[in-house]
Amino acid sequence: MVDLILYNAHVITMDPSFPRAKSVVIQGKKILSVSGNDSIKGFLHPKTELIDCKGKTVLPGFIDVHLHLYGFAESLVTLNFEPRNHIHSISDIQSMIRRASQNLPAGTWIRGKGYHEFYLAERRHPTKWDLDMATSIHPVKLTHRSGHAHVLNSLALTLVGISKDTPDPPEGMIDRDLQTGEPTGILYGMSDHLSKLIPPIEQKQLEEGVKLANRELLSSGVTSIQDATSHNNRERWERFRSWKERNLLQPRVRMSLGREGFDEYRSQPFPGNGEGERLSIGGVKIILHETTGHVTPDQKELNEWVLRIHQTGFQAILHAVEEPTIEAACLAIESTLKRFPRPDHRHRIEHCAICPSSLAKRLASLGIVVVTQPSFLYFHGERYLRTVSESELKYLYPIFTLINNGVKIAGSSDCPVSPVNPLIGIYSSISRRTEKGESVLPEEGISPMEALSLYTHKAAEASFEEKWKGSITPGKCADLIILNGNPTTAPVDEIKDFKVEMTILDGQIVWTI
Repeated sequence: MVDLILYNAHVITMDPSFPRAKSVVIQGKKILSVSGNDSIKGFLHPKTELIDCKGKTVLPGFIDVHLHLYGFAESLVTLNFEPRNHIHSISDIQSMIRRASQNLPAGTWIRGKGYHEFYLAERRHPTKWDLDMATSIHPVKLTHRSGHAHVLNSLALTLVGISKDTPDPPEGMIDRDLQTGEPTGILYGMSDHLSKLIPPIEQKQLEEGVKLANRELLSSGVTSIQDATSHNNRERWERFRSWKERNLLQPRVRMSLGREGFDEYRSQPFPGNGEGERLSIGGVKIILHETTGHVTPDQKELNEWVLRIHQTGFQAILHAVEEPTIEAACLAIESTLKRFPRPDHRHRIEHCAICPSSLAKRLASLGIVVVTQPSFLYFHGERYLRTVSESELKYLYPIFTLINNGVKIAGSSDCPVSPVNPLIGIYSSISRRTEKGESVLPEEGISPMEALSLYTHKAAEASFEEKWKGSITPGKCADLIILNGNPTTAPVDEIKDFKVEMTILDGQIVWTI
């Protein structure tokens, strides 16, 4: 029996063998037929649900292959210091912390996310002394908009054991006063270190955040996500599984593992990890950075890790933003492939923000997949135009250059670094315009169909999942959305304001406007 039929639709299938259609027939969790309106008569049954789309656009469910669900959930239930929340100065941050502290017992952790020094009147990070003025009896942890820096007040520093005599950890840096050597409270590249020392938010609060994140994902048309957090492990896997079983988190989840989680998995694989599963394992995340003044981890250690990941059949998922780290990632993958060739390895570089054409050619020759964040241009473009050096700005998020050189590329949000809405990413990929309308390398814009592909079948390819999702094709999962506009024909500026009117996951309507 056919369960659901969408008809009178403008179906953009993202399947080159049958790019457009008028109807989609769904049986159970699968797409049964994609055709014209006349063909649906043969599928009708008294219990079949019919949805007249009235000419609206039907697309595959969006896939976000790089976000951080824990951070996303926490951001929805902790203090929000983003500029859009009227945070324009350190004084604004202090006021919000002060208000929050009034209702909390002494010793309770206060957490906040989303500040960026560029958008503060002082044009600097807050310090422990700034936070101490808001409260000295509650430990405070602020997380930078990037997620790669934190600010702790004096009490929080004491609780995590950071003092004047504390050495920098191997992969991070403690900012210090130049005269006294005292920690300023600003900590760079120490997320993993702090996660082991600072207690997590209460489970009830976190689950409330998960529910809110779930709603935001579904209302944005996102039916699949990949959590690309570097400290994912068995404990987090069990958390994800619990949320899935209790229907708190409905989109499909592919969880990247951190290095420790990878060792746990090799010792004893996690259960329920197969094709079509709502929860699966996908790759091993390693962060490359230059916080300490040189690329970390060093080339020898990175080569060893990529080799180990490759030999187990996993994808290496390498966070690399600027040329030196991208080059190190290329060297590690190249070294591994010379020893153990595998034609379709799809090892990934996440971000790849500064990438000249010569480096793009190298990425293509090595078969590396790039997972980019086009919406950064919209949400952070104003800052890029004013703070990125001219020598690097000309190579910033060069999406057209990457595609033109044959690099496989997928789109993502890196939420909560930017909002999850894929339509902003699609708009940004085409227009290259900021929130205030400024252009950032407009010559790097791509076509609407190319932009849609970044969040559908190209995103599925980035995770080896294209055989069963990413396009509206008979036999694939019935993950679909109905959109109130057509991104391939509408004026570009309208795309960012389109609304998802319905989200269908595994043939079930999970969101409707």
